[in-house]
Amino acid sequence: MPPPPQPSGPASASATEPEYRLPEYRIEDLAHRSGATVRTIRAYQDKGLLPKPERRGRANVYDDSHLARLRQIADLLERGYTLASIKELLQAWDEGRGLGGVLGLVAEVDGPWTDEESGRITRAELDELFGGEHDEAAVSEAVALGVLEPLPGREGEFRVPSPQELSVAAELHKAGVPLLAITEQLRELRGQVEHIAARFLDFTNEHVFVRYLGGHLSDGDASEAADLVRRLRPLAQQTVEAELARAMQKFAARNLRDHLRSAAAAPSAAVPDGASRSEQIRLPAETVEAVRELVGEEQVPEFITAAAEREVRARAMDRMTAQRSGGRQGRA
Repeated sequence: MPPPPQPSGPASASATEPEYRLPEYRIEDLAHRSGATVRTIRAYQDKGLLPKPERRGRANVYDDSHLARLRQIADLLERGYTLASIKELLQAWDEGRGLGGVLGLVAEVDGPWTDEESGRITRAELDELFGGEHDEAAVSEAVALGVLEPLPGREGEFRVPSPQELSVAAELHKAGVPLLAITEQLRELRGQVEHIAARFLDFTNEHVFVRYLGGHLSDGDASEAADLVRRLRPLAQQTVEAELARAMQKFAARNLRDHLRSAAAAPSAAVPDGASRSEQIRLPAETVEAVRELVGEEQVPEFITAAAEREVRARAMDRMTAQRSGGRQGRA
């Protein structure tokens, strides 16, 4: 009987060829191939962005899956994603969920919330914009607030995230506001605006996005949430702009009335010697308020002037009458 035929094809090859092993790397080799530094790779591991390597004796061993993950992270960073959002994306990837909707959601949230484009400015141009004033302390404050961002490797040049904000500061300075006062006002304003933003997010989370919170997002849910963010994103800015306009009109008008009221409470009277000087005479607030109720806001100054003139004429007439009466008594 002839011997049974020997298996052929891949099965036969597998019996004789050595088993294929994936490439393995030390951390230095992985850094060289990926373009990341050893320190960055370890930081990614600590943050949960990169799987832990396999431990073999005293050595850590990496493979192509680590290399692919590092390249994914680098690509997402170049597209503007933060490390926190990248971690969420990679977790979705690892869980086998589609990334289309999640990527869209992260893009909507992490993307710019304004159409304004950033600009650049040199230190010489900055000094010229602020009237030639060279104030190192004010520049340091602007850098600390993120109004100016020094450009790496380009000394004396800055990125300007919001040219409009810098333009507002320049106009205030031209109007006489000190530079450090402007940065201090911005710091205070920023805290108040961040509070408004946090309240708006709490509000929309409670009433709009609550159904997407607390669980794993499906690709469809993520796409739906991204569409909601896209639609609701302008609402916060529009609401704040409308309310700011209303408040400015209200308080600016009140401020002007207060100044006019002070002026009305201290009317000017011509000096008898004909000189161009005037003397401020302060009246009791109760008197001014009584006049306002009697004749209205606009006629307060005119009424007080007329009343003062009438009183002066009346006393002059009394004095003239008294003098005439006195002369008659003398002749008698």
